[in-house]
Amino acid sequence: MISENVKKAIKILKNEGFVLIYDGEGREEETDIVIASQFVKSEDVRFMRKNGGGLICTTLPMEYANKLKLPYLHEIFQRSGMEIFKYLKRDVKYDFSPAFSITINHVDNYTGISDRERAKTIREFAEFLGKMDSMENPMEEFGRRFISPGHVHLLISSDINRRRGHTELSTYLMRMAGLIPSAAIVEMLGDNGYSLPKSEAKNFAKTRNTIFLEGYEIVDAWSKWSE
Repeated sequence: MISENVKKAIKILKNEGFVLIYDGEGREEETDIVIASQFVKSEDVRFMRKNGGGLICTTLPMEYANKLKLPYLHEIFQRSGMEIFKYLKRDVKYDFSPAFSITINHVDNYTGISDRERAKTIREFAEFLGKMDSMENPMEEFGRRFISPGHVHLLISSDINRRRGHTELSTYLMRMAGLIPSAAIVEMLGDNGYSLPKSEAKNFAKTRNTIFLEGYEIVDAWSKWSE
């Protein structure tokens, strides 16, 4: 049985709202603001940068990335043959590998960084994913709709049983909600130069009448949902 907390979060997401996700103790120990990519509007991007403050990113499942032959960014660096990447490492302290892939803008955008234009890129990317299975040549269509580099960072979700970062937690939550499996996420930062403490993130959720989810709640819900 999926917990009431997760059920409430799913309802909020389906109603175009946002929820908060804390990954877990001993990992990043950070809280992200999360919203379904397909619903992102200009005011949502503004909300995320003002109340989050971290890097606004958009997720996609590994199987979609594979269809697009879309690699992780560290793989692009390694394959580039540039000497500098013999010295620059991809090691991160909180996991075995970062989830970053390329950055994109929608072709209709001008600079791509404004709230309105980032929202358009995120929303159009989700729409693209939602129609990808019916496309004859998804890579070609992707190239028609987007340019790279851009101002929206793509994150590739691994299997949630292998990696349990915000990328996976938010993407799998979208799957359980029956939405396009792409989330727009941003880390919540504090005023002291560090990530927002968990207690303050929980209080923020209460004042905004939304749900604060622990990573383990999503993992547990997925194990039950996918049975």
